[in-house]
Amino acid sequence: MSTFFSIDALSNMGGQGRAAIRASPGSRCLAVPASCKFRDMARPRTVLWVDDEVESLAAHVLFLEEHGYDVECTPHGDDAIALLQRQPYGVILLDEQLPGKRGLELVSEIRAIDAAVPLVMITKSEEAGTMREAIGMEMDDYLVKPVNPRQVLSAITRLIEGPQLRRQHMAQDFVQRFRELEQRRSSDMQWRDWVEIVAELASWEVRLAPGDEAGLRDALSTLQKSLHQDFGDFVEQNYPQWLADPRADRPPLSVDVGEEFLVPIVKAEGSVLLIIVDCLRLDQWEMLKPLIAEFFDIEVSYYFGILPTATPFSRNAIFSGLFPVEIAERYPQWWGDRDDESLNAHEKELLQEHMRDITGTDMPVRYEKLSTLGEGAAMLKRLPAHLAAEGVTALVFNFVDQLTHGRGEHAILYEVARDASALRNLTRTWFRTSALYHALREAERRRVSVLLTTDHGSIHCHTPSTVFAKRDATASLRYKFGEDLRAERADTAILVKDLPSWGLPHRGLGVRMLLARGDHFFVYPTKLREYQARYRGAFLHGGVTPEEMISPVALLTPRGRS
Repeated sequence: MSTFFSIDALSNMGGQGRAAIRASPGSRCLAVPASCKFRDMARPRTVLWVDDEVESLAAHVLFLEEHGYDVECTPHGDDAIALLQRQPYGVILLDEQLPGKRGLELVSEIRAIDAAVPLVMITKSEEAGTMREAIGMEMDDYLVKPVNPRQVLSAITRLIEGPQLRRQHMAQDFVQRFRELEQRRSSDMQWRDWVEIVAELASWEVRLAPGDEAGLRDALSTLQKSLHQDFGDFVEQNYPQWLADPRADRPPLSVDVGEEFLVPIVKAEGSVLLIIVDCLRLDQWEMLKPLIAEFFDIEVSYYFGILPTATPFSRNAIFSGLFPVEIAERYPQWWGDRDDESLNAHEKELLQEHMRDITGTDMPVRYEKLSTLGEGAAMLKRLPAHLAAEGVTALVFNFVDQLTHGRGEHAILYEVARDASALRNLTRTWFRTSALYHALREAERRRVSVLLTTDHGSIHCHTPSTVFAKRDATASLRYKFGEDLRAERADTAILVKDLPSWGLPHRGLGVRMLLARGDHFFVYPTKLREYQARYRGAFLHGGVTPEEMISPVALLTPRGRS
């Protein structure tokens, strides 16, 4: 059964927000409370106007005061500094031509007192050099005299009230979307619906994160969690059919990435850079996308990762275009019964075979897996030659996966990546100076298109699920293989008895698979407390949630390329 959301109107903007989310009595409906309002985080409605012709400003000052602003004027830069030392101002209007120090010469002194105060240059000078100097000193606006009162009001309102107005508008959009999602979820959702909703919620997660209101973020989080049960049911009912019937209306899967997204680029352009960022969540991608958009045009599609959503299965499927059961049958020398990283030792060979199957030619393939700074630096030296040659250059970056797993093992990493928002910010910080960033810039300089994707995402796990198994069961926390496996609560996991019908090799008589639903992680009754203490709050993967299964695949075209 679905959990439907209703949203109370956020009618009175301003004031203290509330983080509470309530359930309506006698129902499963969730609501953002009417008390969820916005903190007034705007700067003070005060203006300091520094101009040597203060007597000519009377009409402007009166107009601003009529619109609720307190204005103080001074003709001297030194007086402005003294006033600023006594009290903060919402915005400073600064004339360039002042007696004594020029307006631009005051900027460093002003910033030393209040680094965040918005500065507007108002000057008679129309010289391009003055404007460029002002922009270079990060002036927030630039007006050329004569200015009319409404021009000044517009600039001040944007700088003082703009952030609050944008937050209010964004929240109103968010509330509206909640209503629409409530109606949409009452229908029988198909895979395209899941892609659209999950991608949109990841975008909202990034957009709402910088705000001060916990209430809206909590409402979003609750909506995301409420989707887990429905999504698990959807996958359990449809996944075997997707594999069994080639004519089924199914989403692109890991096995389709090469043929559907990669090969068309190679055929059209002769060369392509394939980048796989291991364990990249949709919200992390949303955080990186604006940085990449500075030098690439981006076209984003989405695909469903195969199950289990773990590197030995999902990444091999991308490189080979085959399900694990097919890899085991066709290339038994490259596949065993293990579920560890050693199963990814032949990704280059699998990609070469895959390209040969699709194109009918021995397409050149260059492959590098990068886990350390040294490996990244060495790769960047080889990359220009790779990109100059025809064929596919494949780069696998393991940092995000190492960060995701490492935070559960190291206290410092756990503190700096405590939740999804912190994990996104840390990913962005890494990206700015990473070998991945420099590889993208090299591709952009050489006008080589990039296909960027991931093999799976991860889910922030909080809830232990007790499982019973024999000693031969595998150790993973979100999926397990073993004889006579079962979960104490059936609703916490999907039990798969016929492994080949789920694209997996047969592992012996009586061997089953458990796939975790929602934010559950598997624990044994004998190690319940140990596992709870160690893994509660960890980001894990291998199970069945939108966060793990639905992944972006982005075509990056260098800007300005004809």
